Amino acid sequence: MEGNSYLPQLARVVDIHEEVPGERAIKTFRLEFIDGDGFSHKCGQCAMLSIFGRGESMISIASSPLVHGYKQFSIMRAGRVTSAFHELAVGALVGIRGPFGNSFPVNDWHGKHLVFIGGGCGLAPIWPVIQTAVTKREDFGDITVFYGGRSPRDIMYRSELEKLRGAAEVYLSVDSPEDGWEEFCGFVPANLMEKEPSPEDAIAITCGPPAMIKFVIKNLHALGFQDEQIYTTVENKMKCGIGKCGRCNLGKDYVCTKGPVYSWADLKELPQEY
Repeated sequence: MEGNSYLPQLARVVDIHEEVPGERAIKTFRLEFIDGDGFSHKCGQCAMLSIFGRGESMISIASSPLVHGYKQFSIMRAGRVTSAFHELAVGALVGIRGPFGNSFPVNDWHGKHLVFIGGGCGLAPIWPVIQTAVTKREDFGDITVFYGGRSPRDIMYRSELEKLRGAAEVYLSVDSPEDGWEEFCGFVPANLMEKEPSPEDAIAITCGPPAMIKFVIKNLHALGFQDEQIYTTVENKMKCGIGKCGRCNLGKDYVCTKGPVYSWADLKELPQEY
């Protein structure tokens, strides 16, 4: 049934990496399609992942479109389906369909300085943009990444973030100090204000807990960023992916069909959640 958006393709789990332990555990899964190359995607899009007999869940695609051969997903254990994913082993078969949603307008940002601000699992939706920008380094100006977690053990993509240094300025933070931590202690918005990235010819891309996004946007405004320079994603609102179930409704928009990527100029016109 070619073209059936409800029919998942089979994929095999080829790698599992534990990002964050504990009650808010995050694991990163790499999936390879069983039959062919599957589908292509753009930065910011999502896919519906399913475990047969357990259910399905909409998850952000956390690998760059420039990466071929697998799709990457970083999943926080939260409910029935995400918990089932955390029980999987390498070699397991899952379903995947997509891609869903719009995307970050990366091609429109050529020549711009890029400022990424992430918190917690919110790094995953913007990670494809970071990876794409670093891979196509000559297309962009300065690349700056702010990212924070509750504690050092809550920093996801830790080794990958370290590898970014040199190609990008990387500023990590934790909410409270711990022995051995030598970087910023405090919340991500405070780290942003301390480093003061310039808004000139810049685009800011942010994702994380709603409270973090609220203060990040406030601080970006204080630094001189305009609404049109700020982008975020509300992928957590997406449910069915095609705007049929109505659960993604946000004011006049169905996020599954209009989003999940918005400039703050557009998102602030919708009912406020940040």
